[in-house]
Amino acid sequence: MNVQIKKGVKLLMSKDKMPQRNTAKDYFMIVLGSLIVAVAYVYFFTPHKIVPGGVYGISIMLHHLSQEWFVNVPDSWEWLRGGLPIGMTSLCFNIPLVIIAFKMFGNSYLVRTIVTFVSTAAFTDMLSALQRMTGVYALVEGENDLLLSCLFGSTVFGLGVAMVLKAKGTNAGTDVLAKVATKLTHIPVGYTIIAIDSIIVLMSFFAFGELRIPMYSLFTVIVYGKMVDVFMQGLQLNKAVFIISDHPDEISRRILTELNRGGTFIKGLGMYQGVEKKIIYTVIENKQVVTLREHVQAIDPKAFVTILNANEILGAGFKPIDEKD
Repeated sequence: MNVQIKKGVKLLMSKDKMPQRNTAKDYFMIVLGSLIVAVAYVYFFTPHKIVPGGVYGISIMLHHLSQEWFVNVPDSWEWLRGGLPIGMTSLCFNIPLVIIAFKMFGNSYLVRTIVTFVSTAAFTDMLSALQRMTGVYALVEGENDLLLSCLFGSTVFGLGVAMVLKAKGTNAGTDVLAKVATKLTHIPVGYTIIAIDSIIVLMSFFAFGELRIPMYSLFTVIVYGKMVDVFMQGLQLNKAVFIISDHPDEISRRILTELNRGGTFIKGLGMYQGVEKKIIYTVIENKQVVTLREHVQAIDPKAFVTILNANEILGAGFKPIDEKD
């Protein structure tokens, strides 16, 4: 009997760790996301020495610094005079981090991680070669357009990273460390990326000796970290509402009939008087908040209402649960 129970638990755990997914779609998103990330690196960040954290931030610093190191290299090494290739350099940093990803997330993440960082590195060096061929080194030119490059680069970068993360991939680098921190602390991925990458951003001051570079780079990291959360979770268009009132039945009828929303009664016990309460829990759209407040005010002016941002709502009346990933 114990053997059967163990087998059942093992089967449930394996199913929980390895949900059924559309693998082809995931790999397509990973490759496309990697291309988008490479565009941000090559055409928005590198020309302006913007360091967006991570191993690519370090690679961008080494790319610019090595242009001075290799000025006098022999003609057979002429390709180094343009600086260390960003994609190839990042590959060298990513190898030990891939080992961490393998140990933390298992085989399912190993292949996706390898596909992600190899694709990103390849696209980055390919686009860098295209830069030299076309002579177009930045999509936003000029010293005065540095802020604009940060904003657009952060948005493009955040989109690419979010696509990779949604496909259960990781670009290795600090993405691995961020996902580990998120798994342990449940802090949103965007915030953990910001914390880790900020340290790398500060290194750019010592690398280039210009205060504006880490300032713009830090701004870039903050914006792209928020954009990752926006693209992954969506805009906060829904609200979770808790209502404590002496007239819960009447308020719930208004929610059902006037707002066309359902809800749940939760049994509660008042801390001061020890009186049992029926707490209303419901989820509404942003545009319905004012209407709900008016109905509650009309029925029970003394009601206690808590309104929270709901990042992602899954289930009947909202996004289907199977669309979460």
